Amino acid sequence: MRQRIIVCPLIENNGEYLLCKMADDRGVFPGQWALSGGGMEPGEKIEEALRREIKEELGEALQINRITPWTFRDDVRIKTYQDGTKEEIYMIYLIFDCVSANRQVTFNEEFQEIAWVSAAGLQALDLNEATRITFKQKGLLQ
Repeated sequence: MRQRIIVCPLIENNGEYLLCKMADDRGVFPGQWALSGGGMEPGEKIEEALRREIKEELGEALQINRITPWTFRDDVRIKTYQDGTKEEIYMIYLIFDCVSANRQVTFNEEFQEIAWVSAAGLQALDLNEATRITFKQKGLLQ
């Protein structure tokens, strides 16, 4: 089983959190709302990987003012690729509290939609399991 280290920003701006609706046809959580983030590349330092993932997935205009390491966790997930093949992966999540100076997001093809959501609005979304666990750990979901 392959192992991946995933850097995951929990991006907050004025009391709301940035969530991304995953594409329906790929990823570990197709069609569900999630935090952005992705795998570290060989030779990358953690913060370099986090900033690269933010830039790749959310665009260059989103300005992150503060990055604070928050927590980590692991699990095993099944990833579905665009061609329909599947792979079981051992995932290690490194999660960071991030504060953005703006809300200028241009998301890539991994996502079909983005939203800034208050803690009260989290309950109404179909959050993927990993994102739900993260917000529960933060005390923002029951």
